[in-house]
Amino acid sequence: MYQKDNHSIIKHLDFIVLDLLLLEMSFFLVSGIRSGFGLLLKTSSFTMMAAILIVVQLPVVLLTQSYKDILRRGYLIELKKVVQQNTWVMIIVFSFMFVTKTQYRYSRTVFILTWLLSILLMYLVHLFWKNVTRKRLYNSDLRSHLLLISDANSVGYSLEKLKEKKYKPYKVTGVIIYDKLAKGAEIDGIPVVADRDEIFEYSRTHVVDEVLLSIRVPEEVRRNLTEHFLEMGVTVHIQLSPSEQDLPNAYAQQIGGCSVLTTSIKTASTFQIFVKRIMDITGSLFGLLATGVFLLIFGPIIYMQSPGPVFFSQMRVGKNGRKFRIYKFRSMYMDAEERKKELMKENKMNGLMFKMDDDPRIIPIGKFIRKYSIDEFPQFWNVLKGDMSLVGTRPPTVDEYEQYDLHHKVRLSIKPGLTGMWQVSGRSDITDFEEVVALDNKYIREWSIWLDIKILIETLGAVLGSKGSV
Repeated sequence: MYQKDNHSIIKHLDFIVLDLLLLEMSFFLVSGIRSGFGLLLKTSSFTMMAAILIVVQLPVVLLTQSYKDILRRGYLIELKKVVQQNTWVMIIVFSFMFVTKTQYRYSRTVFILTWLLSILLMYLVHLFWKNVTRKRLYNSDLRSHLLLISDANSVGYSLEKLKEKKYKPYKVTGVIIYDKLAKGAEIDGIPVVADRDEIFEYSRTHVVDEVLLSIRVPEEVRRNLTEHFLEMGVTVHIQLSPSEQDLPNAYAQQIGGCSVLTTSIKTASTFQIFVKRIMDITGSLFGLLATGVFLLIFGPIIYMQSPGPVFFSQMRVGKNGRKFRIYKFRSMYMDAEERKKELMKENKMNGLMFKMDDDPRIIPIGKFIRKYSIDEFPQFWNVLKGDMSLVGTRPPTVDEYEQYDLHHKVRLSIKPGLTGMWQVSGRSDITDFEEVVALDNKYIREWSIWLDIKILIETLGAVLGSKGSV
């Protein structure tokens, strides 16, 4: 799933909140020093103006585009933007007081000093927070991994255009030269990661979020490449041409300095991603509180029935091949992974998952906590960290992932989830992995916030009724 609308104001929510706090802080400090902090909060005129400042600042930052290209702005431009933003706020506030004839209640000195102090604080905090954000972007896996597929003659130009803008939401992790064998070479510091006949195998086994096709080939060849990547859930950026106007979820945009047509199995706005993340954070906080209670109740029982760690951790594969460590309450004996090989003949799943009835590796209390999905609760930590979401697809083990066919990887085009369409469809009754893939594919293509809410409600009913557990 591809996130579009990257210029939404929501992506600057951190700066919006910081600026609101700093403006209120400036007004509070100046008013308190002038009138006394003790009586300040009891004064209705102060609390009313504090609310007015919030109401005024929000539309000002929207209309003046105060945060446009904020990470790329230099010191002087930053100062200019901060002065402009705060000046407009004060002009509107003064105009409001004039129209409502309430200017006699407030000191002009307070507003002038608030204006100066807010400019100083916002400017310094902006510089600090921009530095923090830049480092976080470059020292983390937050940016999308982009694979460039290009011709030998145009690859240098394409890389130059991709690097035109600083603080990009993507990083070029590899290059494939379509018309030349160059695997192992480097171009402008970017490795050539595969040759033409290894394109899809490389994409299957490595983290690839997006692909940029910058190749001169017959349109049917480029169309075939695009359809294969879409089948894997990888977002594709291609050069504009008439025959590609009917691609699913396609729209024109800029990638660095390149004009491209972008197509994906599913696109989501920044607002939708923001709402989904807020749901994840809120749900995970409540889930972690419940996890603490369950730890006190079941932790000692798990240890007594099978001495060893109360928690079980395992490497799993997340969005587009990113690996992360998952956490659960341990419901099996310590040698469960070793014994799994012996029990493979009892596997009732047809495909790349393992399920069996009356699994002898499960400890007595494990049957109860698995029946009501209590063993899954520590995964709320993975949700809070951002490795997982409340709703998504089941994260495969590394061993399962390494056996995937190309079309299986579509399951990983979104973050894995605690629950999903497969779980609420009766996870014990589904024994064909291809059916799991089909349900996950359906979820991704039809995704919406309302679908997530529906699945969460159905999951709650399934857990309370212990439906579909094993």
